[in-house]
Amino acid sequence: MQKMNILAIGSHPDDIEFGCGGALAKFAAKGHQVSLMVMTRGGLGAPPKIRAKEQADSKLILGAQQVFWGGYRDTYLVADRNMIVKIEKVIARVQPAFIFCHYPDDTHQDHRNLCQATVSATRYVKNVLFYEGPTTQNFSPQIFIDISDTLEQKVQALKAHRSQITKTNIENLTIIELAYSSANFRGIQGRVKFAEAFHALRLFINI
Repeated sequence: MQKMNILAIGSHPDDIEFGCGGALAKFAAKGHQVSLMVMTRGGLGAPPKIRAKEQADSKLILGAQQVFWGGYRDTYLVADRNMIVKIEKVIARVQPAFIFCHYPDDTHQDHRNLCQATVSATRYVKNVLFYEGPTTQNFSPQIFIDISDTLEQKVQALKAHRSQITKTNIENLTIIELAYSSANFRGIQGRVKFAEAFHALRLFINI
C-alpha cells in the first residue's frame, strides 16, 4: 500500500480531533503521515500556552507527525489572501493526498472563514473533505469512515484538551458525550457501530 500524506486543518485546538480524529488515528496506524494545521491557539477558551500544550499532547495520541500554527488570534480569522497563502505554504510543504477541514455552514465565524480560505488554497488538491463539529449546521455527508477501532483513541485525544471538555454549546453535555453520540449516529447512518462522516468538496477515485 502506498503511503500518503494527510493534512487536517482546524481553527482552534480540538476542532480537528472532534471532526476527524478517528479517521486521522486510523491513517496514522496504517503508516500514513498525518499533519495538523491549527490557525489559532484558542485564547478565548483558555490561556494560549495551555491550549498549545493540550494540542501537543493530543497530537501524540493521534499519532500525528507535526502541528503547523497559523498564528491568528481566536475569532479573528478572515478569509483573505494572507490566510490563503499561509495554507498554500503548508500544503506545498506537506504535499497531502487528502485534506480535511471545517464544513462551510457553521455558526462560528472562524470555522466559516477558514473553510472559505481552504477552498481557495486547495484548488489543486484532488481530495478535500469537510468534517462536522458541534457548531456545524445543515451537514449533508456522503462519505463515512468506520472508527469503531479508533473511537477510544479519538476520545483520549479530546480528553487531552482538558480545558475544553465541559465547554460545549449544550448545557450539561461534555464534548466527550457529544463525540460518542455523533459517532454512534453517523455509524448508524453508515451501517456500522461508530463512524465519522464527511462531505466532499472533491473525492478522486482512480479506477
